Amino acid sequence: MKGIDKKSILVTGGAGYVGSIVIRQLLKQGYKVVCVDNLRFGGLSLVDVWDNIDFEFKKIDITNFKFLDYIFDLYDFFAVVHLAAIVGDPACKLEPELAVKTNKDASIHLLEKVMQSNTRRFIFASTCSNYGKMDSDGYVDETSPLTPVSLYAELKVGFEKRILYGLKRETDFCPTVLRFATVYGISPRTRFDLTVNEFTKELAMGKELQVYGEQFWRPYCHVNDISQAILKVLQAPGSSVSYEVFNVGDTSQNYTKKMLVEELLVQIPDGRVKYVHKEEDPRDYRVNFDKIKNNLEFRISKTVSEGIHDIRTSLSEGIISDPDDQRYYNTPKLK
Repeated sequence: MKGIDKKSILVTGGAGYVGSIVIRQLLKQGYKVVCVDNLRFGGLSLVDVWDNIDFEFKKIDITNFKFLDYIFDLYDFFAVVHLAAIVGDPACKLEPELAVKTNKDASIHLLEKVMQSNTRRFIFASTCSNYGKMDSDGYVDETSPLTPVSLYAELKVGFEKRILYGLKRETDFCPTVLRFATVYGISPRTRFDLTVNEFTKELAMGKELQVYGEQFWRPYCHVNDISQAILKVLQAPGSSVSYEVFNVGDTSQNYTKKMLVEELLVQIPDGRVKYVHKEEDPRDYRVNFDKIKNNLEFRISKTVSEGIHDIRTSLSEGIISDPDDQRYYNTPKLK
């Protein structure tokens, strides 16, 4: 017998960096949450929600279609938030076959199952890395050409196109693509292989920070705000988000790597930095975020400077005692 009511949400990758925040925010808003994750990076991020009556966990790899299909036999979902993936350029480069199997094949199967099950909402976690490298000094937005320069971005772009152009548009199905800015901040499954987190960690621990390609641009967004954007979409009228793409972030939070270092040195003035100039970088883009701001009234709650402070104090106070532990990295950490 199927369970759970119309406020039930399936979150794939719910034990991950973003997912572990998402499930907490959904529970706080009164949703019932079923989390699917293969626990590739462990399950400690779920400990404090384990006994929540509205939370259920299923240890399933989304590439196992039989087990994934079984979930839809058990429950009726209002929405699916699809976060599970091999995340990041280095991780996809390291395991390209697994990346294709997970980010492409399993995502396609999941989408088809969602539509067959009459689930109303589908949110896909994509990335601003899809923009690749800008041709000008301006800003890219949701209408700009996508020029992926890595397998990770290529797979994201391919699945975006399947959602936006490959489906027969059903009036009762509402898929939304969210292109995340580069994420930073502390979460129940923190990562230190992301730019702001990594830079802060290196300087906070008294190490010399080596910065490559200091002139290249990226947008940044706190993990809590990424999660709030997902809630905004879930709670918006379907007509506002159906078959829509939203960049997630804030236009004021575009930084070059050198600008990030300058923010860091305000808080860690004795930090040691070595710039290694690099003329070519596969990614260089500034992103405009007016659409999500104007259409969904999305506002960030934290700036990069505030995020740096939180990361730095979590390290200095010993909340995170060994940030070089492999658990905080998506690929094997170089010794």
